[in-house]
Amino acid sequence: MPYSFPRERWLIPLGLFVLSVTWGYTWVVAKQALAYAPPFAFAAERCVGGALALFIAIKFIGRPLELVAPRQTLAIGLAQVTGFMLFQTWALVEGGPGKTAVLIFTMPIWTLLLAWPILGERIRGTQWLAAISTLAGLLLIIEPWNMHSSLFSKLLGLLAALCWAVGTILVKRLRSTQQVDLFSLTAWQMILGAVPLVLLALIIPEQATDWSLAYVGILAFMAIISTAMCWLLWITLLDRVPAWEASLSVLGTPVVAIVSSRLALGEDFRISEVAGILLIGGGLALLSLLGWAASKRNKTKQSL
Repeated sequence: MPYSFPRERWLIPLGLFVLSVTWGYTWVVAKQALAYAPPFAFAAERCVGGALALFIAIKFIGRPLELVAPRQTLAIGLAQVTGFMLFQTWALVEGGPGKTAVLIFTMPIWTLLLAWPILGERIRGTQWLAAISTLAGLLLIIEPWNMHSSLFSKLLGLLAALCWAVGTILVKRLRSTQQVDLFSLTAWQMILGAVPLVLLALIIPEQATDWSLAYVGILAFMAIISTAMCWLLWITLLDRVPAWEASLSVLGTPVVAIVSSRLALGEDFRISEVAGILLIGGGLALLSLLGWAASKRNKTKQSL
């Protein structure tokens, strides 16, 4: 599908802003959820709840429920739901929410590496400035030269990032070959990806979930808002811009995760974090400016 949607272009930065803020704060909420539920059970409950919310929404608004491209949808679900949710929840147990979120958001690097040979998407011209700025900011926040968390925690975060990148590429490849309803695709990939998580939660011995009112509230937010709504928004945005651009654009998420984590825990910001946040903000602003300029050019060409 074409990447330029002039009349909708202003909605893309707004959607990415909502996504970044919601997913960024999600890391703090997810860490709180693990005080009530074990990691595998929490991941399964979150995904099943999100899938149910999407199927109810599909039924309510009258969208098609048919499972199109079952093999491709299963592959997306295993990568983007099973693998991503499994490794990111496990990483959250082993490390703090801020650092875990930043490690997982190395996803744009893997997406950039995969999108070129598989999708033929290339970064051109001034787009490189936005890419370099955002990735440099990410490195300053990660501080790979000064990470004191366990090697195992880092590996889990990187595996989650790789699973997300693979899922992103699979979504783009499916949408380039078949017409698939985005609501239906999001719901089916989530329920298919949730099945292995449910089996893991049943097989692996863990403590029972504390179904307190506090946990029900947390789970409702995580399932309906963070999982169902945000994954639908992510796949919708991914359908409208190249994979590398969408991946770089959500780098606002670890910024929100770092800020909310620092404020919640009363920790001081490091100079490298502040510099990284500014670089990411500058890169995202440039990316939005380039997108706006491209939409203006396309609009001018169409009017000629």
